[in-house]
Order: sequence, then C-alpha cells, then structure tokens
Amino acid sequence: MREYLLTLCITAAVTYLLTGPVRKFAIVAGAMPEIRARDVHREPTPRLGGIAMFFGLCAGLLVADHLTNLSEVFEKSNEPRALLSGAALIWLIGVLDDKFEIDALIKLGGQMIAAGVMVVQGLTILWIPLPGIGTVALTQWQGTLLTVALVVITINAVNFVDGLDGLAAGMVCIAAAAFFMYAYRIWYSYGIEAAAPASLFAAILMGMCLGFLPHNMHPARIFMGDSGSMLIGLVLAAGAISVTGQVDPDVMKLFSGSERNAVHQMVPVYIPLLMPLTIIAIPAADLILAIVRRTWRGQSPFAADRGHLHHRLLEIGHSHSRAVLIMYFFSALIAFGALAYSVNAASMWIVLGVVFLSAIGLVLLLLPRFTPRAPRWAERFVPPRYRRRRAGAETEAAKEAVVADEAAEERVPVAAGVSGVNGATAIGPRSRTR
Repeated sequence: MREYLLTLCITAAVTYLLTGPVRKFAIVAGAMPEIRARDVHREPTPRLGGIAMFFGLCAGLLVADHLTNLSEVFEKSNEPRALLSGAALIWLIGVLDDKFEIDALIKLGGQMIAAGVMVVQGLTILWIPLPGIGTVALTQWQGTLLTVALVVITINAVNFVDGLDGLAAGMVCIAAAAFFMYAYRIWYSYGIEAAAPASLFAAILMGMCLGFLPHNMHPARIFMGDSGSMLIGLVLAAGAISVTGQVDPDVMKLFSGSERNAVHQMVPVYIPLLMPLTIIAIPAADLILAIVRRTWRGQSPFAADRGHLHHRLLEIGHSHSRAVLIMYFFSALIAFGALAYSVNAASMWIVLGVVFLSAIGLVLLLLPRFTPRAPRWAERFVPPRYRRRRAGAETEAAKEAVVADEAAEERVPVAAGVSGVNGATAIGPRSRTR
C-alpha cells in the first residue's frame, strides 16, 4: 500500500507542478477557443491541461517501475507498456483537437486505433463472466471488438461530462478510488497477481485527477480539454479491461459451490456492461441521453448542446459549485454502492458508511434553500459563503461594500489583453461571474 501511495503522490505532484507552466504555454500557443453558446464560463480559458496529466502518468509509471513490489508488474505483464502506448496516441490526438478543433469522426477513429494498439500489446479481454452461465472464453476477434467498444464508450462518457469546472476530474477520481479498492482487494487479499496492473492504473489515475483539480476548480484557470478528458477515460477503461477480462473469478473461491455460483455472486461489480458503466454510470447515462436527444432532433450524435445533466442542474437554480458537488455525490453513491457487493463483512461497514454519507450529502445539496455552514474551528479553511455570520457582520459587510465602490470609481480600468491582474488571462481580466 505504501508504494501505491507513493506513486499516487508523485503523479499528483508532477501533474500539479506542470499545470501552471502548461497554462502559460497554452495562452502563448493560442489554445483558447472563443466562448460558445453552450459554454458555462464567461471568458476564454486556456486548454491543454491534458499535457500536464500525461506527464503525470509517465512519472507515475516511471516511479512504479523502480519500486520493489510494483516493479514486478512491469516484469510479469506488458499491460503498463500497452497503456502508455495507447495513452500517448490518444493524448496526441487530444492536443491537436484542443488547438485545431479536428473533426469528430477523426477523433473517433483515433480512439479506436488507440484501443487497437493496447490490444496488440496484450491489454485485452480474454473472457467474461456471465450470470447463470459461468466464464465464457472469447475468440481473438470477440475480445478485440469488446475491448475497443469499452474504450470508446468510456472515453466519450468522460468527455461528455466534462462541462463544468472540476466536474470530470472529480467524478473520475471518485470512480478510480472505488475501483482501486476493488482491484487492490483482489490482488492483496486473494493473491491474484493479474489484478496488480489494474490497482496501479487506478492509483495513477487518482494522482492525475487530484494534481489537476486545484487548477480546475471553479473558477477554473485552465481546462483539461480533450487531451485530458480522453486520456483519463482511456486509463479508466484500461484498468477495467485488465481486471474484468483477465482475472478468473473462480480463482478467488469466494463462495462454496460451482464456478457458476461464484460468478453469479460477483455480477454487480464484475460485469461492466460492464465495469466502466457501473463506476461512471452518470457520464454513461448522460452519453446515452445526449445521443437519443440529438438523434430525435435530427442532429448528429456528436453535435454539441446544453442538454447535459450538469446544464440542467444549473437551469433549475443550482449554483456552479453546488451542481458539481451534486454530481460528485451521485458518483460516490453509485460507485461505492456497487463496491459494497464485492467486499466481505469485515470491510462492509466502511463502504456502507461512505455510501450513507454520500446519500446524506446528496439530499442536503438537493434542498434549494439549504446552505451548509462549517463549524467555527474550520471556518478558516472554507470559502466565506460557508462561514457563520457573526453579530454585526452584515453591517461591516455593507461598509466594506461602500468603500469598495468608492475605490472602484477612482481605479484606472485595465485594458483587455493585459495578463497577470487578479488571475486574468491573456484575453482580459477574470470575470466575477462564470
């Protein structure tokens, strides 16, 4: 566990430290598209955050390769190299799209090629467990087609949900945390070495998301772009493919009886109609609804609109931060709820505790008039809107507002195009409302 934690921290640190320079590079390179009708932000914001995330991925794999226990993953399996090859290809396509806005069909072809590259190097589904039937071996073509389908669906599900500041990175991080607990339990508790690559992928994915989130939370200073959303979608799919299609459930011997009974008991988390769709059910549902909605209107399934779930939350009156938190809690509720089916009695209370807290948080956030307040001792660590009002605070706030207005009248306005003022971009000063 310590080696996984070290890998996660190194990945997060590299991603965090590189995101600042990448933001400056994106501004210089002109990777700041104009505001579109479906966008939520109010000013052009640099993309290409996926560059920092990709180098975080490389750093995580490099560190893991030199650790005592994790180095065995690279010696006994070619899956880390397969992941890096596919990730490099999908990342390059995403960078080109962030800069030049390439056609959607070209991106789809690139996603399929990246999945094919991983299949050629051994990261593929060999068999699938089916309820009531048992383990079904797949032919080479069946395994390839299923693997490519999973990769493409997961990449586009994550890409579709990337519409609010911090939304995609946070939801994928929650899904990766639940997935890590599942894969690590299979590897550590039952001694199944085939689950080690999936545990490593999940730890690195958490590091990538955690390192990028401080720069991407509302108001975001940089977006991950397609170079980041497609990258983390591919890494998530790679972990699910590794543990779902190459770990034989009968080896775990969780239950007495036949292999068919064992598979039947593991169905809720073991079949990713599979696993990626279980742990990112919200993005997958958003993807399906978007395709149906656009096709019904006679539009292309790839045509952008403002009908996503997070857009609807904003339309019914939720703030930007509250909409993101609601999506977070939904993801945690589904991901850890599915995880609860695969843990034993000793660990069940921990997972059920996470599910219970997620449900409470979701209910509180859905109350339109409820504003959470932090306790006194934690007020210095939270934004002002979550702090308790003291006696006379409103009067002081009014006085400060008057002083601020008088100072604003005397302040010389800053011309557009000047950067470095109050977090301004190269286009103009940062707006207070996004």
